[in-house]
Amino acid sequence: MDPKRFIGLFRELTTDIILEAIWVVVIAVLLIWLTQRILPWLASQLHSQRRLFVLALIPTFRILVIAGAILWIIPLFIELTVQNTIAILSVTGLAIGFALKDYVSSLLAGVVSAYEMPYRPGDWVEVEGHYGEVRHIGIRVVEIVTPQDTVIFIPHQKIWTGLIHNANNGGASLMCVVNFYLTPDHNANEVRRVLEDVALSSPYLKLSQPVVVLLEEQPWGTHYRIKAYPMDPRQQFLFMSDLTARGKDSLRNMPVNFARVSTEQSMDVSRA
Repeated sequence: MDPKRFIGLFRELTTDIILEAIWVVVIAVLLIWLTQRILPWLASQLHSQRRLFVLALIPTFRILVIAGAILWIIPLFIELTVQNTIAILSVTGLAIGFALKDYVSSLLAGVVSAYEMPYRPGDWVEVEGHYGEVRHIGIRVVEIVTPQDTVIFIPHQKIWTGLIHNANNGGASLMCVVNFYLTPDHNANEVRRVLEDVALSSPYLKLSQPVVVLLEEQPWGTHYRIKAYPMDPRQQFLFMSDLTARGKDSLRNMPVNFARVSTEQSMDVSRA
């Protein structure tokens, strides 16, 4: 840009302009401070949705005040001719585009996800260690609810950069795995039979899917895994708890001993 044209963007500074800009900043800071004091107090007097609505207004008011202050101050320092306005909007557009590149990437990833469908409402997915049920798929983010009833918003952009684990992939079948660790000295065939009976007698079992009991010998003992399917993916935690509780009770009635597995050993088992 020509230096003369660049200098021509700005007005000649006077004491009145500087004082007016200072007053606008002071009033804006005061309004933000009052908003952050008054609205929380008002919200504390309300209940349920009204309280949450008032609290949600705090950042909105803050943005409006800041935007109003900027729109007031800019004409004080810049000569808003047509040419200057176009130049300012061009620079602002580039800055906003650069700042929102991740947002745009998530929007494009949302379009791709609508075609490839790596997740659907009702799927149980894990993204970057967060596991839960897909409740809503928006334009920019996918909303999942964890077993702890926590809502997590995950940008679609993660399909470019990370792994997405889908436990049921649009279907009604979701495999659950329940682990048992026993010392080596026992009848493995009898333990397998007992654990199969435990799974087959569960009220949550989906009978149309197979029940498999796998075992793997480790230096500390034997690792047993029951692989089975609940009737509904939402019952997976009840199903696993039922298998664990009744499996332990059944094994206690047998001549077996539970192995003590250290944290490092259990991590090795999980990776196996």
